[in-house]
Amino acid sequence: MSATPAKAHRGLGPRVALIRSRYDPFGGAERFVQGAVAALRAKGASLTIITRHWPDHDGTAIVLDPFYAGSLWRDWGFARAVQRELKKRHFDLVQAHERIPDCDLYRAGDGVHAEWLAQRERVQSGLATFATRLSPHHRYVLSAEYALFTSRKLRAVICNSEMVREEIAKQFATSYDKLVLIRNAVDGAKFHPGLRGEMRESVRQQLRLPPSANVALHVGSGFERKGVSALLQALALPGASHSAIVVGKDKHADRYAHQARRLGVAERVRFVGAVSDVRPYYAAADSFVLPTLYDPCPNAALEAMACGLPVVTTRKCGAAELLREGESGFVHDALDIAALGAALARLDPATAARMGLAAREAVAKLTPEAMAGEYLALYERMLTR
Repeated sequence: MSATPAKAHRGLGPRVALIRSRYDPFGGAERFVQGAVAALRAKGASLTIITRHWPDHDGTAIVLDPFYAGSLWRDWGFARAVQRELKKRHFDLVQAHERIPDCDLYRAGDGVHAEWLAQRERVQSGLATFATRLSPHHRYVLSAEYALFTSRKLRAVICNSEMVREEIAKQFATSYDKLVLIRNAVDGAKFHPGLRGEMRESVRQQLRLPPSANVALHVGSGFERKGVSALLQALALPGASHSAIVVGKDKHADRYAHQARRLGVAERVRFVGAVSDVRPYYAAADSFVLPTLYDPCPNAALEAMACGLPVVTTRKCGAAELLREGESGFVHDALDIAALGAALARLDPATAARMGLAAREAVAKLTPEAMAGEYLALYERMLTR
C-alpha cells in the first residue's frame, strides 16, 4: 500500500485513502474529516474518501454499502468490503478512521473502546454492565481494536490528545514512536467571539432567554456519554441560577427532558435537538459545559473556546489538556456534581468573558492549515522511510 521513496520525491502529492464509514451532518468526527480533507487538498495531497454513506460528496468518494442488519454486521461488513476494495486499488497511504486492519495509519478519534466501557460502567446498573460485557457488538469492537493496534502493518497511530496516546500505550503496549499527537483543528474565521454581536440577541429571543441570563451551553449527541444528566443535576443544586442550552440528539432525549422537570430546572433548560450549524448557540452562551464520561478530544469544546467561551469539562476529556484551571476553564471528575456546580457558580458573565479570552488564545494555533502541515509532514516521513 505504501509508495516507494522515489515516488514521494517527484513533487507529487501523496495519494491517500481516508476511510470513514458514514457521514452525519451533526457529527463532530465528520466535521473534522471535512475540514481535514479540504486543508490537505489545499496542501497538494490527493484524498479519496472510502465510505458507506456520504451524501453530496464531490464525486471522488468510493461508496461501499453492503447489506447489514444490526450494528455488529454493519461494522464487520463494511470492514470486509473496504479490505476487498483496497486490494483492487493503489494508494500511497491508507488512513483509517474506523477500526479496520490493513491500514498504514489509524486516527484514534474514538479513543480506546475498553476505556470508554470502563468509564460507562460508573453510571450503569449492574445488570446493564453485565449486558454490555456480553454484547456481541462491543466484543467485536474490542477484538477489532486489539487486532488493529497489534497489527504489524500499522505504521502510525494519530492521537488527538495526550490522554488517548497514554491509553493506547498502556492498553496495547504500543511503542510511543508509533503514537503521533496531532490535535484537531478549529477554524478561527468561522468560530470567533464576533458571533455574539451578529447572533446573540436574536437567538436568545428565539429561545425565550432573557438578555441578562447566565447561559451555559452543552453540545454533543449521545447524552449518557456527554454528561447531560450531570449538567441537569448541577443546575438543580441550591443557589444555582444558570440557564442551559442543550444541543445534540439522543434516542432517549425525552428521559432527560423528564429529568429536568423532575429536578425543577425545566424552565431554565432549552433542548434544541441536532442542528447543522451550532454557531448561533455559541453566540448565545456565556460558557461551555461538557461533563463527559469519555471524550478523546471533542470538536465542540475547541469551537467553544475559539468563540471565546470558558470550558467546564472532565478529566477524561482530551480537551482538558488545553485548559488552565481557573484561567480558561475548570476540570473535574465526571461524577462530581458538587465540583461542577462550584465551577458554574464561579462563572458569572464578567468572569466568563475574561476567561473566554484565555480560552480563545489557547486554541489560536490549532488552525486547519497547521494541522494539514502536520499530516503532510507525517505522510512524508512515512513515504520516505
